[in-house]
Amino acid sequence: MYQGQKVIVVLPAYRAALTLKQTYQEIPFDLVDEVVLVDDKSPDNTVEVARQLGIKHVVEHQKNTGYGGNQKSCYDKAKELGADIVVMLHPDYQYTPKLLASMITLIGNGVYPVVFGSRILGGGALKGGMPLYKYMFNRMLTLGQNLLMAEKLSEYHTGYRAFNRAVLDACPYHNCSDDFVFDNQMIAQIFWHRFAIAEITCPTKYFDDASSINFSRSMTYGFGVVHTSWRYFLARTGLMGWKLLGQRR
Repeated sequence: MYQGQKVIVVLPAYRAALTLKQTYQEIPFDLVDEVVLVDDKSPDNTVEVARQLGIKHVVEHQKNTGYGGNQKSCYDKAKELGADIVVMLHPDYQYTPKLLASMITLIGNGVYPVVFGSRILGGGALKGGMPLYKYMFNRMLTLGQNLLMAEKLSEYHTGYRAFNRAVLDACPYHNCSDDFVFDNQMIAQIFWHRFAIAEITCPTKYFDDASSINFSRSMTYGFGVVHTSWRYFLARTGLMGWKLLGQRR
């Protein structure tokens, strides 16, 4: 609990058995009330490890729904449990749980409704071992997205995100894709509904047990990002509507 607000950390899990314990043990439970783990039909024993750790709220998908589909279940469960602040933390230990306190504080004190952990600020991406092609891909996509969406984020592709409950209530995230482009479609919704996003410097780690998409999936994701950004541009300039974004503007 923070300032009388219920804080829930959601863990979108897929093949996280080897890294879940380390991630979970670094969560600051003096601030965090509940943890929700959604397992997207992992082929390993992620669910068993979660139960051994004492994670009370474990949601098991009966079929693999994809990264976006996993997040939808995460946010739905957090809202069902009465969350005021929701933080998405990947259980593969690529992002440090030690930043949770800072993210929660910014939202809990009403400074920002959304906080992202940025791997680009402070050079954390390359220091943490991000492949150079992924870094360049990230920078090019982010430049194009800032131009089309008229925003100034340092990166749109981080998986470390915290939200005020009002953001999740306002954004129709179930309209978004079940694939990786979910993240960018949801950012479009956040900006469309005029919520500001804060960014904090976030170190990251790339290692064998950390989840990462291959080059082919990265290309598919990139085309999805470009498509989303152009659709947003057309919507904000009034050239066409976009149901994905909802009605508010």
